[in-house]
Amino acid sequence: MAEGKRKINWTSELVSLAIVLAAVTCARSSLADHYYVPSGSMEYSLMPGDRVIVDKTAYGVRIPLTKIDMFGAATPRRGDIAVFDSPRDGVRLIKRIVAIGGDSVSLANGQLKINGQPLGDREIEHFGDRNAQLNLRDGGGPDYDMQIPAGMVLAIGDHRGNSLDGRYWGLLDERELYGRAIAIYYRSGETEMRLSAPWQSLKALVGGFTWRPL
Repeated sequence: MAEGKRKINWTSELVSLAIVLAAVTCARSSLADHYYVPSGSMEYSLMPGDRVIVDKTAYGVRIPLTKIDMFGAATPRRGDIAVFDSPRDGVRLIKRIVAIGGDSVSLANGQLKINGQPLGDREIEHFGDRNAQLNLRDGGGPDYDMQIPAGMVLAIGDHRGNSLDGRYWGLLDERELYGRAIAIYYRSGETEMRLSAPWQSLKALVGGFTWRPL
């Protein structure tokens, strides 16, 4: 009898664990996630190695593991730092939404004009209350001029001369946006992790945790 009860208890525990894991997976799929910045294409707003929190409800709540909106589909805003899959090869990318449907966008020497209005200078561009810290040390990349159709967005990197972005592979459908980066929660420092200096390495690791809204 005791053996049978133990088996029932184990079965109950496994079912409970499976439910918890499924709930966590669904929450991560539909609500929030994190992203590791692999390159310098978003310098200086994001640096290589940064880790960011991604709000997956920013553009609507979706059925888990799908791109189907359940409710609350929202329009991206200029200046959003968005995560999406590259239409070129499917690799997950992070870029800035600089123009939305209805905008007339012009990019010359790395500097933007939206609807005829310049957004800033060669160091900072202003998207309402959010700023983009540009890196133009490699030039501005290809110039660009287009009227953005409804439902589409232009996503490019802040490191204009070193970013493979919408200037190369075209506009994005709003529905393809995976989520919006809301904050940097970890930024790796310049200190190299060394076994010969474990305390310094540990301090550098812990010291990387931060909270920088985007």
